[in-house]
Amino acid sequence: MLHIALYQPEIPPNTGNIIRLCANTGAQLHLIHPLGFDMEVKALRRAGLDYHEWADVKQYADFDAFITDHCFNRVFALTTKAKQYSHEVDFVAEDCLLFGPETRGLPAAVLANPSIQNIRIPMKADSRSLNLSNTAAIVLYQALADLNFTDLV
Repeated sequence: MLHIALYQPEIPPNTGNIIRLCANTGAQLHLIHPLGFDMEVKALRRAGLDYHEWADVKQYADFDAFITDHCFNRVFALTTKAKQYSHEVDFVAEDCLLFGPETRGLPAAVLANPSIQNIRIPMKADSRSLNLSNTAAIVLYQALADLNFTDLV
């Protein structure tokens, strides 16, 4: 299994889209509080459609609880500040992809955590970033390909 972790997500439709992504791929979703919305907000439910019941979602009070409680093989933080590209990683089962809030990205303290490896996706030099749910899908499917799409048809 692969994991996606969202650190303080702010935009309900992005999280809803990622819930749907996790439900369809078997990835587990980890939400690190505080969230920028209520889990019952209509926009979150609409984006996730009826996939909420099929997604495995775990929530954490804060980043320390997440980093202490996890049982991941490795944690990869997606950031435009990284030097290594996601396609240079050989993903394995129980790897976790960590994404920051949409408007500000992951804080420096998280990116500097010794248990986290920073990676990025290729973009034009003058680009800021891609949409959170798009980036999650790109890198998750890349990781799934490394696992030969185990358990997917």
